[in-house]
Amino acid sequence: MKIYLLALTLTGLAACGSRTEANRDTLTQAVNSYLSKRGDLCLGKYDWPIEVSAQEFQNGGRNAIQLPVLEKLGVVRSTAVSADEHSQQAAAASARRYELTEDGKKYYLKRELAGTHARQADFCAAKLSLDKIVGWEVHKNGAQSEAVVTYTYRVNAAPWAQDPDAQRVFPAVARVLSGAGKSQLREVFTLTGQGWAAKDSFD
Repeated sequence: MKIYLLALTLTGLAACGSRTEANRDTLTQAVNSYLSKRGDLCLGKYDWPIEVSAQEFQNGGRNAIQLPVLEKLGVVRSTAVSADEHSQQAAAASARRYELTEDGKKYYLKRELAGTHARQADFCAAKLSLDKIVGWEVHKNGAQSEAVVTYTYRVNAAPWAQDPDAQRVFPAVARVLSGAGKSQLREVFTLTGQGWAAKDSFD
């Protein structure tokens, strides 16, 4: 109980500082808030089921390469597309319809769109969180104060996203995962009446 009360006291003292100052504490809070809302690493697969035609398989299209791997990893399943459901060309024997399994639905997340309160669902592979603030630069953009924050990140990746085959067909995911604790990201924050907020929240 004493430890808990001490934590509350320290939190209360920290809260007394100005949220409008650009310092490590205020910018850490800003980055943490940003990543809690916008830190999902997603694949741009918004609408399910996804149909892949025979021609896409023949041409080595993105979904034709990626979805069979996701099926092997148990997050999607496929069925053949019958001729009465699609055009004759797309309904060849190798055309498939992919849908999320119960396990896959865990990674189909609703994300807040930049500049709006609307949300769009996407299939996501990992969640980024703050590792540490590397540095920041403050400047004026017209009448607004902006802080460009550079930071490193941690990654909480889905088990399937750590599979070598998944990283082979999703190279961007592989790069993000391998960069945890090392690679640097940058985000622009704008000073508001409530403190620092990511600029893309206003776009």
